Amino acid sequence: MVKIAFGSIGDSLSAGSIKTYLAEFIATLLFVFAGVGSAIAYGKLTSDAALNPAGLVAIAIAHALALFVGVSMAANVSGGHLNPAVTFGLAIGGHITIISGLFYWIAQCLGSIVACFLLQFVTGGLAVPTHGVADGMTGLQGVVFEIIITFALVYTVYATAADPKKGSLGTIAPIAIGFIVGANILAAGPFSGGSMNPARSFGPAVVSGDFSQNWIYWVGPLIGGGLAGLIYGDVFIGSYEALPAAEDYA
Repeated sequence: MVKIAFGSIGDSLSAGSIKTYLAEFIATLLFVFAGVGSAIAYGKLTSDAALNPAGLVAIAIAHALALFVGVSMAANVSGGHLNPAVTFGLAIGGHITIISGLFYWIAQCLGSIVACFLLQFVTGGLAVPTHGVADGMTGLQGVVFEIIITFALVYTVYATAADPKKGSLGTIAPIAIGFIVGANILAAGPFSGGSMNPARSFGPAVVSGDFSQNWIYWVGPLIGGGLAGLIYGDVFIGSYEALPAAEDYA
């Protein structure tokens, strides 16, 4: 079975751990700045308030590219989570302690908030768009949508970055992670907003002061990320047998 490690405050506040939180803060800030900035730029360049296909593609590409870069820049320091749902999914699989995971959440949410405040400042006070479900959809439908697409994201993280049998994938892991986020935004953007990331949704909610639907982007992604960690960790990683100690695989 998958084991959850709680860790200790002392270990989670060591100099090395603080560096990982700083890496998550910076990488999440830059990711959200580009992602939310692309949505603001779309609104600036078009008088059509509704998201059209070209705008959806542009925003999806911006998020995919920014996440690829963000994961790559933080991978060697913090693992490149940039997302509380990813952190939660990895904690379910025992890849990060619960206490350190909570500090990751704080760093990620602070990075998103700062990014959105910076966007509001540099754009001269333009509105920061928040996530919300489409007209005619219920909150439950939005939650289910976010569960599915976040499951896909965290499952991809496990398959390409957290699986001990993955081998040397190099830049393939962050590319795959960026691609699945871009693809999921194309699929879910017009319906649930395609967040997959509580921090990505939390920053705009804080800056705009609109938390009316923000719960959807915590409940859905955390359930989806947790399920991915549980399933991949238990069914695949948990089933691996240790190599015989006497064998030489050099």
